[in-house]
Amino acid sequence: MSALKRVNPSPAEVSFKGCLKSGIYMHYYQHHIGDFIKDTSFLTNEEIGIYLKLIWLYYDSEKPLPNNLFELGMKTGARDNRIELEGLLGMFFVLDIENQCWHHSRCDKEIEHYRQQLTTASKAGKASALKRALNKNLTGVEQTFNERSTEVQLTNNQEPITNNHKPKREIATVVACPPDVDQQIWDDWKQLRKAKKAPVTETVVNSARKEAAKANMAFSDFLSVWCARGSQGLQADWLKPDERNLSKTGQTNQTVMSGLTRGLVGGGSNVKLLGR
Repeated sequence: MSALKRVNPSPAEVSFKGCLKSGIYMHYYQHHIGDFIKDTSFLTNEEIGIYLKLIWLYYDSEKPLPNNLFELGMKTGARDNRIELEGLLGMFFVLDIENQCWHHSRCDKEIEHYRQQLTTASKAGKASALKRALNKNLTGVEQTFNERSTEVQLTNNQEPITNNHKPKREIATVVACPPDVDQQIWDDWKQLRKAKKAPVTETVVNSARKEAAKANMAFSDFLSVWCARGSQGLQADWLKPDERNLSKTGQTNQTVMSGLTRGLVGGGSNVKLLGR
């Protein structure tokens, strides 16, 4: 058995007294298997069992073990293993002669860390309760001002946008197939927009129609090229010459349809679309 040493009480031991008075105890601890195996590889299974029970007793009481071999033997079931008990205490623990108790450095560290977390959580809970109490007594104007101040502070601190603060996207509404667009092309274009997670709205359709007019293309042909490209958007400036000349018939038909709409072309059965 190693020589007895005298140590000063650690900060963890000082905090034990207040915790014991409050009736708050530690219910678990981190068992570092690798360190434990390395430190106890030379012990027998029986000695490992006694050592584990000493550690469990330490954590359960959250204080150093008493310097009383009879008491420790009773609590660890090692009444008939006095020599092993004394050896384990001398090898893994340090005796505080003044307070007549055995310290374990790893146990003290873990318990102190646990107490610090408990204190931090307690302070945070008290601060939250105080804030709720203050907000309860505020007038409507003061409470609104505080909420706005908080929002401004978060923006200035460059806090990341949470799911609750994501910008609202334009909600897609049901848009009918335009009369000058082939139904199959329209369905294909809507599927492309869906795959790109882009909405189909009147605004989008009107914008696309303007680009088609800039390119001097039928709207249906413009959407057909769009589908062939598989892009999320399409502008007239992006079109290649062969794409602009996709369908001369389609361009002529667009002119005829436009004339019919304005009443510039005589109707009746004599009016026919080219290519039909």
